[in-house]
Amino acid sequence: MRKTFLLLSFSLIALLLDAQTASDPLSAGNKFIYNIVKTNLVKAAEKMPDENYAFKPTPEVRSFGQLVGHVSDASYAFCSAALGEKNPAPGIEKSKTSKADLVQALNAAFAYCDKAYDGMTDAHAAETVKFFGGERAKLTVLAFNSAHNDEHYGNMVTYMRMKGLVPPSSEGRK
Repeated sequence: MRKTFLLLSFSLIALLLDAQTASDPLSAGNKFIYNIVKTNLVKAAEKMPDENYAFKPTPEVRSFGQLVGHVSDASYAFCSAALGEKNPAPGIEKSKTSKADLVQALNAAFAYCDKAYDGMTDAHAAETVKFFGGERAKLTVLAFNSAHNDEHYGNMVTYMRMKGLVPPSSEGRK
């Protein structure tokens, strides 16, 4: 009985997700990519040991912790624009250094961005907002956010590999 209930529950969830994708394929696809990158970033931030948060491959680049803070700050900038809100600009990159504080800040930034992605529909995707000195479609701003996040996840992957860690996106591969 329990297995049947679980199977029916998962089937219903899949149908609801498929219905959303069918009615809003652009925004649903953008949210799908965002969630992949978000998951990788959070797992990377959690996996890197606290003592490596100050690690910089060279003096000219951000430390691992600064990358986590930068992604957090930038997420507020992108998502507040898409939401039509004032950027909270918490200044995480410059104010937080511990792993615990940075992981918490990253999760809070993503919770804020989740509102923008969850509320996006294809009908609202082309609405414009002021961003980067011009009028941009809301969907463009959110796509730029995902691209920016993925760019910095790539930096984190390099740092993790230099510390002998397997990045989340490569776990389980043979």
